[in-house]
Amino acid sequence: MTSTTQDASKESKKTGIVKVKSGGSPDRFWNPRFWDGMTFTAWAKTLNAGKWRVAVGRYPMLVTIWCLTPMNSFLAALQRRFYKRAIAATRPVQDPIFIVGHWRSGTTLLHEYLMRDERFATINTYECFAPTHFIVSERFISPWLEYLMPSKRPMDNMAVGLSRPQEDEFAICALGMNSPYRDVAFPNNDPIDAEYLTLRSLSDKDRSRWLDAFEYLIKALTFKYKKTLVLKSPPHTARIAAILERFPDAKFIHISRDPFVLFPSTVNLWMKLAKIHGLQFPKGGAKLEEKVLKNFEEMYESFFKAIPNVKPGNLCEITYDEIVASPVETLERVYTELNLGEFDKNRDVFRQYAETQKSYKKNKFEISDEMKETIKKRWKTYFDRYVKE
Repeated sequence: MTSTTQDASKESKKTGIVKVKSGGSPDRFWNPRFWDGMTFTAWAKTLNAGKWRVAVGRYPMLVTIWCLTPMNSFLAALQRRFYKRAIAATRPVQDPIFIVGHWRSGTTLLHEYLMRDERFATINTYECFAPTHFIVSERFISPWLEYLMPSKRPMDNMAVGLSRPQEDEFAICALGMNSPYRDVAFPNNDPIDAEYLTLRSLSDKDRSRWLDAFEYLIKALTFKYKKTLVLKSPPHTARIAAILERFPDAKFIHISRDPFVLFPSTVNLWMKLAKIHGLQFPKGGAKLEEKVLKNFEEMYESFFKAIPNVKPGNLCEITYDEIVASPVETLERVYTELNLGEFDKNRDVFRQYAETQKSYKKNKFEISDEMKETIKKRWKTYFDRYVKE
């Protein structure tokens, strides 16, 4: 048995997952971190949430971000001074379109397609880094910062860049709001803000506070683009009930994927993110796997309860296999079911982007039979609805 095979066998025995092939960018000290655009207050709140449990080896990152907070705070004050009233008065062109689905289900790929329809706008990576001041700062800072960006995401081979679409949950974090994504900074702590995955158990005050921040973000983006927003963030899969409180006419595109792919790929996602953006060195293992299993259960319990409240014609469900095998045809169905219009004008654009994806190399993982049985048991409702035997 080769040493590689032995290592894989040990990994499988320890965690139930063998990493066969995984892409992604390596960590470079100059790469921007998710927390770089935080104001002093937002960064202090994040550290307090993690009880300041910072590994000594991460002190340089800690200090660097502290040094950036005065600039971010100044730029945020500048944006408030000149745009606060205009943003507050802004109303969405129409309620947003939300791409939902579990992490690693293909939401980013779908986001990349829809951003090519010029009628829509997406939140980009810079805006997620700097949600408090992107209106005043993006044109000046983004061109310089682009040179420091990696070419791929840390967990796979999807291209990244400051102008490319991103998850708005990172913007929520950068605003200093509660989010389960704070776990990325403190991966070895107990889960932080776990109740903010679904928002269901929050007090009315905390729920309204979170929704106010989310609505501010949507207004700021609408002020900038004056287009219908297409937003993508896996946690929103569990928040449909809350989203409908503020955006009752919102449309949702849900994408599903083989759970035996989702599970190991999501574990890999959190490990890679924490290795690059964490203030601790992630341990992973059984604790992380349990987090993935539990989050999935809570997410889809909330999702299945909420979707009957979505207005007829405002929910379309597709699969990852469909968007990969027949992207143009699948998108046409999405446009038809959600009454998005103007598909023929975008057909060639979608087809051209589909051509660029033919050489994309997916991550590959193997999981033990024991882990497969655990996944089938705990994610049974998902299997029953989306998995064809």
